[in-house]
Amino acid sequence: MTTLIVATGNPGKLKEMQQYLQDTDWDLQLKPADLEVDETGTTFAENARLKAVTVAKATGQWAIADDSGLAVDALDGRPGIYSARYGASDGDRIQRLLGELKDCRDRQAQFICAIALANPQGAIVLDVQGCCPGQILHQPQGDGGFGYDPIFWVEAEEKTFAEMSPERKKACSHRGLAFKELLPKLAEIEP
Repeated sequence: MTTLIVATGNPGKLKEMQQYLQDTDWDLQLKPADLEVDETGTTFAENARLKAVTVAKATGQWAIADDSGLAVDALDGRPGIYSARYGASDGDRIQRLLGELKDCRDRQAQFICAIALANPQGAIVLDVQGCCPGQILHQPQGDGGFGYDPIFWVEAEEKTFAEMSPERKKACSHRGLAFKELLPKLAEIEP
């Protein structure tokens, strides 16, 4: 197995990626705790590439990174790359977003996930993106998931992410769609 450093310090994200990559020959590990990466990109793809390149160069190992968030049409794509920093807690972020939308009729939005893979020299060898379209509800529904899941309605499923089973969310989410695109390409790489 080849070591693949996940460009995060979050064990939950490592576990999630391990689920997507469980049938591959990659051994996923967290980045070193003292290695910080400033997310200075202006898009999800730029931030994912930045994290993957920085971690690959610093460790001399293959590195994978993702960056994701919610983009609301009526808010010109906000919260976008600032989705996780849109408030101090999930509840704060949801309330801020709902407050900004108020009675706005256009509630179209999409969750976006960009994933980048860098080789040990720090060159990007894979770059994919998944997008799940939906709408922002006027109030939360469901108690599963995290973040904006209770207010993100997926028309095709007739549920919010917070109302879906973890398996269903994994299959239709932005992250699931990004990994679906990544996996066949990853299988072609010979580390």
